[in-house]
Amino acid sequence: MKIIITGGTGLIGCELTQTLARDGHQLTSLVREVKLPSNHPATFLKWNVEHGQIEDTPKLDRHDAVIHLAGESVAEGRWTEERKRRIRDSRVKGTRLLVQTLARLNQPPKIFLSASAIGFYGADRGEEILTEESEPGAGFLADVCHQWEAEAVRAKDFGARVVLLRTGIVLSASGGALGKMLPVFKMGLGGKLASGKQFMSWIALVDEIGAIRFALENETVRDAVNLTAPHPVTNAEFTETMGRVLSRPAFLRVPESVLRLALGEMGATVIGSLCVLPKRLEVAGYQFQFTELENALRALNLRGGQ
Repeated sequence: MKIIITGGTGLIGCELTQTLARDGHQLTSLVREVKLPSNHPATFLKWNVEHGQIEDTPKLDRHDAVIHLAGESVAEGRWTEERKRRIRDSRVKGTRLLVQTLARLNQPPKIFLSASAIGFYGADRGEEILTEESEPGAGFLADVCHQWEAEAVRAKDFGARVVLLRTGIVLSASGGALGKMLPVFKMGLGGKLASGKQFMSWIALVDEIGAIRFALENETVRDAVNLTAPHPVTNAEFTETMGRVLSRPAFLRVPESVLRLALGEMGATVIGSLCVLPKRLEVAGYQFQFTELENALRALNLRGGQ
């Protein structure tokens, strides 16, 4: 296939780009700055969401699919009003710009995969089991996800099969949430966050990539799809498992008040509970490589360098 990809330099996008290139796909990557290695497997086009510009748009014509992953990180610093604006605009305006640009092409792509997040369901739903049929939640991230998805769905107007990739906590030793936690746990300073009863809906990076490829290749996969492993865990279970995998103590506890003070509004995403299941992926026939947290963590060789 000829595939357009955005967000190709992020944790998920970088791994996905390499995987798709090995699969033999021809890739065009939309980037903010063309300062990537010369051996990178994609052709680059520059885009600027703030200015509403995509360079050389005719080069986007006659592609088969789009995988749209771009968006400002939600976990880098406190959510000031400016940070929240960038988080929202990078997703909502970025998706709008991309869809409107594709709609004007002579031959728009027939497949449009767009990143989203389980934040669609809100920050805290307790022990409620959440599937793709569950109602949206409330709060900043839920509002952003709702608007983000609404812009992506407009790709149906030019005949594309749209898939909304509601991603959970992606496990990778080289980045993301786990990458930030790993040094603390390796020092034996890991512990529960707040009560520890809140659910964490995780997915191994290899399954995140596998599920995106599955959605790309299978016509039956469409609309919202939860990209989470079948067995969510509580924060206490996650903490205990990390300690066991690393052979390190993990008995400390960070009080809720400290998290709220340190993180501000963003703290709700750490304290809150989302128990999300990948119902549509499983019904469609995707086979997870990792359904249990401990196996997923051990496969990452987290003790390397200890």
